[in-house]
Amino acid sequence: MVESVIKNWQGEEVGQKAFDLRSAKPETATHIVHRALVRQLNNARQGNASTKTRSEVRGGGRKPWRQKGTGRARAGSIRSPLWRGGGVIFGPKPRDFSIKMNRKERRLALRTALVNRLEDLIVVEEFNNELSRPKTKDLVAALVRWGAAPENKTLLILSEFPENVYLSARNIENLKLLAADQLNVFDLLHADKIIITTSALDKIQEVYNG
Repeated sequence: MVESVIKNWQGEEVGQKAFDLRSAKPETATHIVHRALVRQLNNARQGNASTKTRSEVRGGGRKPWRQKGTGRARAGSIRSPLWRGGGVIFGPKPRDFSIKMNRKERRLALRTALVNRLEDLIVVEEFNNELSRPKTKDLVAALVRWGAAPENKTLLILSEFPENVYLSARNIENLKLLAADQLNVFDLLHADKIIITTSALDKIQEVYNG
């Protein structure tokens, strides 16, 4: 069980929020988070790089010159890898880089990554009603009051995306919005500060503790 301070729209401490996320043992935490990160990065690769071998390059069906008597080296095709315009030796071919990982392990890695960022975690009250209309300036000021400087890479986790919040946040540099049920290890580790609403924290416990 972990307790965190709750801040309101003005940045004042208004209470405590207790939450329980089962994380990996200290001796295995680094390993499982690393596996999940490598899996995510590998699964994002397209794997569609492709080169042509000497049999796939157009042309080269005729022998350039006779085998003997010219004084030049033997040549059977102008599409040899030794020739300009020839095929590629051991070049990349389309492949699948994806790595499999059990769902329980993936969720354990997410919980572990989040719990290990407690020092940079900021819990705030719901602020949908504070933005009567889209206003980027107001949201930037609120982020500063909460402790996330503009130069910090900030991850804002919400249970849902109200239109005013989304429109206010989409043009803020170094800020990324993320739904509570779409967490990923890379964003949790990449951010300098993680701001999460109370409802999003409840949803995370509901989704990832199951």
